[in-house]
Amino acid sequence: QVQLVESGGGSVQAGGSLRLSCAYSGYIDSSYCMVWFRQAPGNERREGVAGIYVGRDDTVYDDSVKGRFTISQDSVKNTISLQMNSLKPEDAAMYYCAAVTRRFGICRLSVANVYFWGQGTQVTVSS
Repeated sequence: QVQLVESGGGSVQAGGSLRLSCAYSGYIDSSYCMVWFRQAPGNERREGVAGIYVGRDDTVYDDSVKGRFTISQDSVKNTISLQMNSLKPEDAAMYYCAAVTRRFGICRLSVANVYFWGQGTQVTVSS
């Protein structure tokens, strides 16, 4: 059974940094990518911000976080991390780790192909 457990959320001032982690277990192989999504308060949609191909270093980012966020993985510990720097108030959201099926081999930052969700971790950014 797949399990995703996020940690590392918290409160920070604008310009600060946070590092999120997602420990995963169960059957997740290279046919998946791991994606961080976020859902802002009052927003029904979850948007993908960063993804990484399982077992590879290839990454994909949403334009809103390029140059500020870095996704990485530890394949030995089965952990995905999201280093978030230069945080802005608009980055405040519940952040979710998800295993995403790679349709046609491509990692898309889309909820459409999510295979499994984590429970989320809250990030608050004050101005």
